[in-house]
Amino acid sequence: MANLGYVGLGVMGGKMAARLLAKGHLVTGYNRTRSKAQWLVDQGMKLAESPRAVCEAADVIFVMVTDSKSLEAVAEGRDGLLAGLGPGKVVVDMSTVSPAVSRAVAAQVREKGADMVDAPVSGSVVTLEQGKLSVMVGGNRATFDRVKPLLEDIGPKVTYVGGNGLALSMKIAINLSLAVQMLAFSEGVLLAEKSGIARETAVDVLTHSVIGSPMIQYRGPFVLGMPEEVWFSVNMMRKDMVLALEMGRQLDVPLPTTAVTNEMLTAARGMGLAELDFAVVFEALARMSGVEK
Repeated sequence: MANLGYVGLGVMGGKMAARLLAKGHLVTGYNRTRSKAQWLVDQGMKLAESPRAVCEAADVIFVMVTDSKSLEAVAEGRDGLLAGLGPGKVVVDMSTVSPAVSRAVAAQVREKGADMVDAPVSGSVVTLEQGKLSVMVGGNRATFDRVKPLLEDIGPKVTYVGGNGLALSMKIAINLSLAVQMLAFSEGVLLAEKSGIARETAVDVLTHSVIGSPMIQYRGPFVLGMPEEVWFSVNMMRKDMVLALEMGRQLDVPLPTTAVTNEMLTAARGMGLAELDFAVVFEALARMSGVEK
């Protein structure tokens, strides 16, 4: 049993905290909207008033926030993470943010005598609930070895990829592929549908064909009906695509399909679909194709 903290209890962060509670760990959590964390309090989590209070109470602190600005916001200030850190504590940031911003925050964490690793995940709500989530970790190897058993309580596949920021580079590389796959899948469904094949049939055939990656198998059916709970919104995916394009420019790696897919996500935003799951890129393409819902 470990003494843990969790800052950012949204859809994924909340479910990860619940898994840690189920494993018998003590968890002190913080969420900007307190009411959204009540279900975790009901399961035994202690709710703190600030990120600083979480860090003061816990030995290992997990973080899952929206973007780079959000990470900086929870880290800085009188009530931020940094103010509550001290020697021996570890921050495990599971957010998908800019590698450069993550490295900068990690440097500030080390100035407090603590340490930080970036540990973004690959998977979705479904893979998390099934216990199949994979985690990639960047940072000091000794710190990775310390937190690996805790990460294995969240998902069974935990991989060390190198120094700080490299796990985020890996996560961004994965996410660009997810969005590109979803757009290609949408093109295939619409081409089949406009040729006279029922959408349901096209989805069934494609998801069970050689292109049926795990992501296509669980997200492909969203083109038939979006989930009530948004797993990963257009806005969130577009944020990651922009991070990928920025990395591509810095590293001289052309990302042509990423650029096109980013434009389709922008089109979805322009159609008022920004807060829906990024699978709604199908809807944006369908409207362009003259296909009704």
